[in-house]
Amino acid sequence: MKNLWAPWRMSYIEGLTRKNEEKSCLFCRVISVSPDYDEENLVVYRGEKTFVMLNKYPYNNGHLMVVPNRHVPSIEDLNDDELLELAKTINLMIRALKIAYNPDAFNIGANIGRDAGAGIEEHFHVHVVPRWRGDTNFMPVIADTKVIPQLLHDSYKSIKNVLSTLL
Repeated sequence: MKNLWAPWRMSYIEGLTRKNEEKSCLFCRVISVSPDYDEENLVVYRGEKTFVMLNKYPYNNGHLMVVPNRHVPSIEDLNDDELLELAKTINLMIRALKIAYNPDAFNIGANIGRDAGAGIEEHFHVHVVPRWRGDTNFMPVIADTKVIPQLLHDSYKSIKNVLSTLL
């Protein structure tokens, strides 16, 4: 048997055991701190009613989460102003990802509730995932391993640079 070393995954594993101990919401903690810590927290954009951060455990490079500032479990709990800004922010992120990465397509969606696959079910958010033809290869099937071709820090810089030209 061969070993595939992935030491960056340990923080995820340790985070799973701490998740039960932590009572506060990840998104609420991130949005409550100063924008001076946005890079550390992977926040690429702050709006009036929403913010956007990179997924720390992405499906693909550039995998973003668009999050309402207000702590609600479902899209139906958002008011009209929050829904409008959420939609506009998703549009902005699609434009930014197109410029930064030139993807062939996008997956955009939300998992509402644990049984739908929500990892953070108490705070609604929308995933925006750039996709490329052939971005899924044999690794997930054969080795149960997803290859992400870009470091999170590099993804952060790429998206922030594009957003600075769009805003």
